[in-house]
Order: sequence, then structure tokens, then C-alpha cells
Amino acid sequence: MIERLELRPYALPLRRPWASAHGAIRLRRGLLVRVEAKGLIGYGDCAPLPEAGTEPLVAASAMLERWAHAFVGCDPEQLLTEIDPLDETAHAIGCTPPKERTPAAHYALACALADLLSQQRGICLRCWLNPAACARIAVNAALGPVAQVDAAQLADCIRRGLRVIKLKVGIAPLEDELAVLRALERAIEPGLADRLVLRLDANGAWGLAQAHRFIEATARLRLPIESLEEPLADPDPLRLAELQSQAPFALALDESLIARFAGCDPRALGVRRLVLKPAAIGGLRRTLALARHTQGSSLEVVITSLIDSAAGLWPTAQLAGALANPLAHGLGTGAWLARDLGTPPLIQDGWMALGDRPGSGFSA
Repeated sequence: MIERLELRPYALPLRRPWASAHGAIRLRRGLLVRVEAKGLIGYGDCAPLPEAGTEPLVAASAMLERWAHAFVGCDPEQLLTEIDPLDETAHAIGCTPPKERTPAAHYALACALADLLSQQRGICLRCWLNPAACARIAVNAALGPVAQVDAAQLADCIRRGLRVIKLKVGIAPLEDELAVLRALERAIEPGLADRLVLRLDANGAWGLAQAHRFIEATARLRLPIESLEEPLADPDPLRLAELQSQAPFALALDESLIARFAGCDPRALGVRRLVLKPAAIGGLRRTLALARHTQGSSLEVVITSLIDSAAGLWPTAQLAGALANPLAHGLGTGAWLARDLGTPPLIQDGWMALGDRPGSGFSA
């Protein structure tokens, strides 16, 4: 039974602002969730980001405070079933939402309980979720706004084995950002250009005409584009399908999945890829079930974090390992934090090693 459920507030500064079309983030505030039973401790991280589809921190904190008083003495496995049900029929976006719309709080407690339960069984969290899980996962580099990136930074990522490089677009005027991409194309050495792909994220910055213009221009670049996330400010499946038919790369949906398409069949959204943020979906097992269904429908799936602390990054990475697909996941964000709650997973040559330690791998 759960002997103690504690919440520890934190505030972690970033090394530099995390900028997107939604604005800039300079500080990550959240709660470290700590669940104790039989001498073992499970950890979860509640760091909401409303622009990514979660509740505000005040709502998440209120829910977790309520649980901290109510759940002492409860069976952790039964509680996890209530918080994050093992529902392999969860085939629509947000089709099994939390009873109250606090997905980041639900995800944090689900992670802490899953960490605890997998430790009790003596196995790593990813293997607890899927015995055929991968021990290491590919990750992308996250460099921030395209206008702040130069060819030397791209070359450094490539030399460190980070082949997929994510850049934010939709922040500066469209033609200015296209000019930057063309300048990068001219500046980077041809031998290095062959070893990278760009993953672009507009965060819903554009109208349909601007998105068409951007796709048309980037399709002619020598620098290969792997995907473009959230191209439209007002997305709908027909417009997205129109854009996807034009694009030679995958279009992807991320924050609009919960905000705009809750209850929808992911196969009907008009894009080739979904970017799943477990803290916005509300659970480890709920996210895994949706991802499996989506992949079974021939859609691509990428798991990403929310610029989490190490306490949040570890279980999210274990979830990506349980998914066991070859795409680079958006989990290379630990270096953005000037300080952390613990040591994040090691990234080497573009791969994140998860190890075999029982539980999520996080320790405070």
C-alpha cells in the first residue's frame, strides 16, 4: 500500500529562452511527485504547459494536492488502473480523457506509480510496458528558432551523431525564415548536408496560403526536410490533406491533437504523422495504446517531452522505448535546463541509452 505521497515544487531556469510561435519560455515550474511503498520510491514530474495541450500549473497542483491526502493507504496497482487504465481500445485522440481535465497531473502520478510498480517487479519501466521494448532510442537535436541557427551548429550536431535536427519556424516573417534556410543550405559542407535531415515545427503559425508557400519553397531545398509540424493556425482535416498532398515530407500534428481533434480517429486527420506528448494525453498506457493503434494504421508516431526535468524525461523516454519504432523522438531537451532535479538519460551519437535499472531510471 502507498505509505506516503509527497509533492515538491521546483523552478528550473533554462540556459536560454525556448522560443516558438506561442512565445518564449525561460523557466520551468512544476511539482516532483514522490510515491513511497515498502522502502521503494516512485517519481513523476508534473510540469504543465498549456500551449502544448495541458492544464495550467494551478489546476494540476490542486488535483495533486487532493490526491496526496486521499491516496495514502491505497493499492498502487489498483490506483494506476483508475488513473491510467490499460485500455488497448483507446483508438481516438483523447477518447478516454481523465475525469477532470488535468492530463499533466494524471501523467505525473501515473509515472510515479508505474516507476514504483516496475521497481517492485525488478524490471525497467519500458519492459514492464512492453517485454519487446528497445534499450536505446534515436533522438533529435532541438536547436530552437531557425533564425538563430548557423551552419556551424548544424555541423556540430552532425559530428555528434545527431542526424535529425529540429528547428522552430513561424516566428519571424516567412520569407525571412526561408532566406535563412537557403543560407544554411549554401553554408553547410556538402558531405555534412548528406548526413542530416531537418524537422521543422511551425506551432500553428500560418494561414493556408503561407503554409502552401513554405512547403513549395522548402521542397526545392537541397537540405532534406523530414517533417513539418503544425503548419496551420486553423487546422482542419481537408486543408491538412490538401497540404499533405503537396508536401514531399510528412506533415505532423502535435498540440492541436487535444485542442482541436479530441475524439477523432487519427486516420482521418489528413497528415502522415502524430507527435504525442504523454503529459497532454494523460497517461503512459493511454499514450502507448493510442500510439500502437496509430502505427497500425500506417501513421508515423513520435514521442516528445515538454522540456521536462529529468524526472519527467526518464519515464517519457521509457515509453518511447516501449513503443519500439525507429523514428527519432523529441527527447533531447535536457541540455536546455541550466539545472535539473537529477541526471537525464545519456545521449551519445544520436541515441539515448535507457539502461536496465528497475523502474524509470530516475533518482533524485
